[in-house]
Amino acid sequence: MSNQVSPATAGGGVPGGDGLGGMVGASASAEPAPFVSQVPGTPVYFPSYHGRPVSWVAVSLILLGFLVGGLALVFGPTWWVFWVGIGIVAAGGLLALATGISNDWY
Repeated sequence: MSNQVSPATAGGGVPGGDGLGGMVGASASAEPAPFVSQVPGTPVYFPSYHGRPVSWVAVSLILLGFLVGGLALVFGPTWWVFWVGIGIVAAGGLLALATGISNDWY
């Protein structure tokens, strides 16, 4: 069976060329992929959520503004509340642009 972890398995390697069932041309020092246990209850490391607190504040402001504006449209002809919601969305958007929110993902 071919060594599927090694980077040289797709091209250039000749199966069984070393007499041990290995690949000729395959890297002998290739590290296998780390083992992740599938047993329930085994602690596994998961990366933390991305984003800075200021980015979460900006997103929360934008969501709050949409909520205020949407509720103003549903519950009556209070157009000034709708425009307040638009202002909150604009403030959150400006905060997001000023703090570089698009640079938070890795």
